[in-house]
Amino acid sequence: MELKYQNIKVFGPPVFRVKIPMEILDKLNRYIDDVVKDKSQSQNLNYGESLVGDVTQEFVLEKEFAKSSGWLDFLANCTRSYIEINEKKKISKFTLIETWIVRQFENEYNPTHWHSGHVSGAGFLKVPKNLGKHVQDKKSKKYRGGDLQLIHGSRMFMSSSTINIIPEVGDFYIFPNYLMHTVFPFKETDEERRSISFNALIDEEIYNVYGK
Repeated sequence: MELKYQNIKVFGPPVFRVKIPMEILDKLNRYIDDVVKDKSQSQNLNYGESLVGDVTQEFVLEKEFAKSSGWLDFLANCTRSYIEINEKKKISKFTLIETWIVRQFENEYNPTHWHSGHVSGAGFLKVPKNLGKHVQDKKSKKYRGGDLQLIHGSRMFMSSSTINIIPEVGDFYIFPNYLMHTVFPFKETDEERRSISFNALIDEEIYNVYGK
């Protein structure tokens, strides 16, 4: 699988941006639509109590589906490239801890948080069509509603502490587990902002830079 990626390094740790293949994206959305319709399955897969977001629904992807859909291989391949490009090392291990869905609607948000594991990521499966259109004529105000913001350190001269990411369907971002991030609430739409995230472990001797 050929990866279409961009290695973003403007502060602290690099952020790896890739495109989810359309075939996998379609499988993910069909699976999620089926889970949403099945109240019993939605309850069984509920992940909301383990996460920090104030959102409509959060649920884990079944690992069997993650594997059969190609999603697991996509995450592993992207992580291998991310580590090799930035650390000049090849990982021999990729262990998925969890991958989950966040269904966010008007006025909902995800507060600043970070993940477990070694490597994490977040991307977009659905985005409201009119996101931010109600403020587009107010040139003095930059709309952040629905954006993913990555945070590291504090603002200094010639060094920003944040990256603001405008969600686009198919975009997926990979970063170290400790990188703080948040998702802003959005207004004036009843459409869904649907995202997908993951946590995984890689070789401990690569991740642990303080090890002997």
